[in-house]
Amino acid sequence: MMKPDLKVELTDPFRFKDGSRVSTADEWPQRRLEMLDIIVGIEYGGLPPVPVSTVAEELHTHLAEDARFISCRVICGPNCAFSFPMQLLVPPGSGTFPVVLTGDACWRYVTDEIASEILSRGMILAQFNRVEIAPDIYNSDRTSGIYHIYPDETYGALSAWAWGYHRCVDALLGMDFVDGSHIAVVGHSRGGKTALLAGATDERIALTSANCSGAGGAGCYRSQGPESEQLSDLLRAVPYWFGPRLQDYIGREIELPFDQHFLKSLVAPRALLTTETIDDLWANPTGTWQTHAAAREVYRFLQAENRICIRFREGEHEHNADDWRDFLDFMEWQLCGGTRPGGLNQNPFEGLMPAYSWTAPGPILTA
Repeated sequence: MMKPDLKVELTDPFRFKDGSRVSTADEWPQRRLEMLDIIVGIEYGGLPPVPVSTVAEELHTHLAEDARFISCRVICGPNCAFSFPMQLLVPPGSGTFPVVLTGDACWRYVTDEIASEILSRGMILAQFNRVEIAPDIYNSDRTSGIYHIYPDETYGALSAWAWGYHRCVDALLGMDFVDGSHIAVVGHSRGGKTALLAGATDERIALTSANCSGAGGAGCYRSQGPESEQLSDLLRAVPYWFGPRLQDYIGREIELPFDQHFLKSLVAPRALLTTETIDDLWANPTGTWQTHAAAREVYRFLQAENRICIRFREGEHEHNADDWRDFLDFMEWQLCGGTRPGGLNQNPFEGLMPAYSWTAPGPILTA
């Protein structure tokens, strides 16, 4: 390992709150619960409560030669009394299929090109609009969506949107054509932050992928690249995405008891892919590499190093066809018995010092 940059030392994920350190894999679940409480509580304001039951009510089905289109309503209750729509494209044939789940229908629904590619790979495409769970209109009013159901909680919009992913998983698991052990979640930008939080907080999700998610997602608060978004920028523009306690760390990022490698580590040992662009400076590509490298220590400790990957490209802040294909190739490799894609885990930042000095306990296992 290169000499670390001690000015931005990332918190050791293996250090218990009492100061002792994880030494065996059997101790990891206990430490994981500590980390979950720390980062979800402080950064995201907790999660909305889990409803007693969630079911999918089918509203419409259309059969075509290459797919079955299903429109349904995800109904949460009886203690919740909240519902929202979800659309599915199911490939032809019998049996069960892996699922690609995205909440980014508020940007636009997945293009016909990508939808066709998902279907051609024998996968279901499931889509919902996360802003039907909680609004995203650049004010902090909590007067619509799920805030009506749980008005006294401190969760931010990112937690509400992640809760939407979890309720979709509930609904999908009740469908006889879904392979419930092969559900992947994916999102872009603020949707990437959401997908990463959803995957970190729901172990039923087999694969998590965040595209250009930046601060509050795959980026790093302590290790900032040139022109990258600061915590102060984030909370000035969209404080309602987060929990109220995060405000206390503006200008004090180095005092945070976590950084975003914690969020990535919560996914371990399940599959995790982050897709980034080296030109998207606002999304902090160098800091995203730092959290990837740090979280990879956790995956190495759990003997799952091949399950965490990152891929960089050149270009704009967008979720383009290449990003989608990289994600689908990774999903086929991780969940469907495909071959390992090329170009993964290549560090484009020559000479970048690591942001941590600790390593995983025990011997280092190579991939």
